Amino acid sequence: MTPQSDEDEVWRQIVASFNDTAERDSADQPWPDSENVPAEPTRRVVKPSEEPEPDEDSYTDSYKDSSDDEAEDEGHFEPPPPPPLPKLDLPTKLAWVALFGGPAYLLVAAMASWHMEGWALFTAVAAFIGGFVALVVRMGDGPPNDSGWDDGAVL
Repeated sequence: MTPQSDEDEVWRQIVASFNDTAERDSADQPWPDSENVPAEPTRRVVKPSEEPEPDEDSYTDSYKDSSDDEAEDEGHFEPPPPPPLPKLDLPTKLAWVALFGGPAYLLVAAMASWHMEGWALFTAVAAFIGGFVALVVRMGDGPPNDSGWDDGAVL
C-alpha cells in the first residue's frame, strides 16, 4: 500500500465513526474522579447572625453626628482654573476663518438655493484648501522652544 492509500483508509474510518457515540467507562477517563461534577450541586445553609439589630433612632443620630464631622473634614477637590488660551496671530486667525468659512459659504448658498458664479465656487474651495495648508505649515514638527533639554514625561 502506498502512503496515500493508508491515509485514505484512515479518513474513511474517521468519517464512518463520526456519528458513533463514545462508550467509555470510568477507567478510560483522562481526569480523576474527584473532578467529576455531581449531578446535583451541594447546597450551603447560611445562618442569620445572633447579634441584635440596633435601634433606628440611635443609628440615625450616630450617623448624623459622624457624617457632619466627615463633611467638614473631607476636602472637596476644586481644580485650578485652566490657563488662558494662547493669543493667535493674524495669519493663524485668517487660516481658521478660511478653513471653515469656505465650506460654510458653500453650505449656506446651497441651502438657500443661491445662484453661485464660478469664481465664487473657486474662491470658497481655494479658501478651504489654503486655510488647511496654512495651518499644517505653521504647525511645526519640532518640540516647543521652552521644553528644555529632556523629552521625557513630566509629572
